[in-house]
Amino acid sequence: MTYYVYILATKERGTLYIGVTNDLMRRVYEHKEGLAEGFSKRHGVKHLVYFETHESIEAAILQEKRLKRWRRDWKVELIERDNPRWVDLYKTLML
Repeated sequence: MTYYVYILATKERGTLYIGVTNDLMRRVYEHKEGLAEGFSKRHGVKHLVYFETHESIEAAILQEKRLKRWRRDWKVELIERDNPRWVDLYKTLML
């Protein structure tokens, strides 16, 4: 099974949310529709700006925790390395 670590944003360089899931499409949909209670719903964090895959849940959770400890500017650099325009990647997953 594949696991995903993902970053959502409110807008370019806006508020960030980091999560982990085994179903990226479903989970981002839940965030977009306000079905995911908590931080992302309270802050309107809905745009998928980064994700990576992992072969095990342990590796994914370890990476999620690692990214959450990173300084904000490092997270922005990570996002902008592959997504410099902060495009909502959810749309590309639907193709």
